[in-house]
Amino acid sequence: MNSKSPRSYNCKDEELPPICRYVALSMKRDLPDFTGFSPRFNEEFVTNYETAITKVEDLVSPQSETAERKKITARIATTLNALSGYASYLGGYLEMADGSINLSATDFGLSDLRKGINVQDPEKVIDRLKNVLYNVNKYKAELTEQGFSEDLNSKLNEALVSLSADRQEQYRIQTNRRALVDGNLELTNSLYATMKRICQTGKILYRDTNTFKIPEYTFTELKKKVRRVSKPKENGTEEPANGTPVPPVSPS
Repeated sequence: MNSKSPRSYNCKDEELPPICRYVALSMKRDLPDFTGFSPRFNEEFVTNYETAITKVEDLVSPQSETAERKKITARIATTLNALSGYASYLGGYLEMADGSINLSATDFGLSDLRKGINVQDPEKVIDRLKNVLYNVNKYKAELTEQGFSEDLNSKLNEALVSLSADRQEQYRIQTNRRALVDGNLELTNSLYATMKRICQTGKILYRDTNTFKIPEYTFTELKKKVRRVSKPKENGTEEPANGTPVPPVSPS
């Protein structure tokens, strides 16, 4: 972070533009009241404010980068979905080998792996899958006797490689974007300052007349609203998965 110009806003960089958009909508609706309070709040002010929002949107989440993140997220979701089927097959072989492998699904690492898959948490899945593959290698002969194939073994390893590579790419994109935003904090801080001024004025206008409007000009309330809308993105991935479920891929 740039120590000479720290963030003046208490939210994620990508949350700032949508919060400001909500404030813009409210202000445009209430513009006659704002203009009556001060001629400073006019059509030109609104236009400049919306232009600043667009600039920050392009800074924190450019369209080309957003498209790339969505592709990675979709690929992760597909891998996790397929891995669910692989884990089921492996669990079946483990149960059949209970006479020669004295490990439960929990001790083998499968239970935690399934939990990670169910909540779509790639970091947890990567960590647990490493443990599962260690045990697969350790008890490969016993599992093979039950039907465990080299093809399934390959698919489990490929899933680990794919998830690891995709998470590294997500991290690279996030790190590069954060560095770029850190270098342009004057722009984001300026937008926040304008939004804050609008909100302060809105509270002055409606605190004693239209109190139902106050949340529309309250930063903490708007932050909650934005986070409720974006909540599907917070399961270890950056974007919500495609709404259409992908059927598990059956191992051959």
